[in-house]
Amino acid sequence: MGSFSIWHWLVVLLVVLLLFGSGKVSNLMGDFAKGIKSFKKNMADENDASMEEASTDKPTGSLAGPGAQATSKTPETARQA
Repeated sequence: MGSFSIWHWLVVLLVVLLLFGSGKVSNLMGDFAKGIKSFKKNMADENDASMEEASTDKPTGSLAGPGAQATSKTPETARQA
């Protein structure tokens, strides 16, 4: 009683085809398949240029918290001391 029978699914399919037409459903499924193929292709690529750029753009070092004293000296202040 909790599951749909084959007749329920056929009626739903018929309503969808009547509302959207077979051309739109076909185009939608084709675009969906292209998206999946593109996703699989990009997942298979080991050397992705966008990932390499993102890792090289990260700055080195760390930031001190709001209560921490600044202990690192810049080259100019190190020469003065």
